[in-house]
Amino acid sequence: MNDFNIEILERETKVILPEKLVFGKIYADHMFEVDYDEDLGGWHNPTIRKFGNIELSPAAMVLHYGQTIFEGLKAYKQVDGRIALFRPEKNVERLNRSAKRMCIPEIDPDLVLQAMLELVRIDKDWIPTKPGHALYIRPVMFASEPLLGVRTSENFKLIIMLSPVGPYYPEGFKPVPILATNKYVRAVRKGIGEAKTAGNYAASLMGQQEAKNEGYSQVLWLDGIEQKYLEEVGAMNIFVQFKNEVTTPMLTGSILPGITRMSVLQILKDWKYNVTERMISIDEVINAYKKGELIEIFGTGTAAVISSVSKLKFNENLLQFNDKEAGELGTKLYNELSAIYYGEIEDRHNWMTYID
Repeated sequence: MNDFNIEILERETKVILPEKLVFGKIYADHMFEVDYDEDLGGWHNPTIRKFGNIELSPAAMVLHYGQTIFEGLKAYKQVDGRIALFRPEKNVERLNRSAKRMCIPEIDPDLVLQAMLELVRIDKDWIPTKPGHALYIRPVMFASEPLLGVRTSENFKLIIMLSPVGPYYPEGFKPVPILATNKYVRAVRKGIGEAKTAGNYAASLMGQQEAKNEGYSQVLWLDGIEQKYLEEVGAMNIFVQFKNEVTTPMLTGSILPGITRMSVLQILKDWKYNVTERMISIDEVINAYKKGELIEIFGTGTAAVISSVSKLKFNENLLQFNDKEAGELGTKLYNELSAIYYGEIEDRHNWMTYID
């Protein structure tokens, strides 16, 4: 690909992956990087080089003011041997939406997409072939200008790295307990909640840590104003299956518009479910549970795909589902998406982008 400067690392031995892959701990041979400087024509010098540390000034503005965004998607080795990415163009679109919100210059979507495809092509030997495994793709964009004044940076860097990953939950596709909290707020409407930026995740850490201390895997965040409406779960969007409806919180500006969320909505419509996007109060969920009209709760996201909920705690209320087997709809969705990822069924919506 003539658009990039490419430095190929020649390995002396073949790639040997460990038996168990911990999410995000191992990195492939190469990474992509490109820099922004308006005086040099904006984004310039796109390069694929050996994965390694970068040089960054201690005064780099990202370290002081958090001007950074990222994305996450996966490449899969399909059953016929082809390599495919799931809806990468949607991740690139969201990257630019996040960039705009965080005062970071947008980047040519074709450049980012081509960079991801070429990077995966070069490091295709790092793609695991076990069921539930994939090559995770992490683009990250951040302010690199060394300045202690508070303003938007004038220099930025985009890096794309690759990491072979196993299932997000090592114990397998089993339901997880979640804790709803009104003790902390993750994001507010008209803030930066809909951007995939580091600050949103930093804001979630205290609640996440306290949830884990109580034996829960994730935090279910409520809205930041009234603290009564469901928003999202840690790194996932949330879905609720009532007796006659499957619904997910509407995008109000404080919720990340997930790619898996978008895809699940389409699949549910294909399956003729009564699917909606609306405001869902925690009281509505609790009352439906007490009436026997709450069937299932599950999360959706790139890392875990589908995460079925075994129990939900909110203050003194405990909503108990099956703690050994994932819910029926969550399981059906997980199997459907996995089959699409790995080329086991027809890709009816042309969601997969293939490496030539």
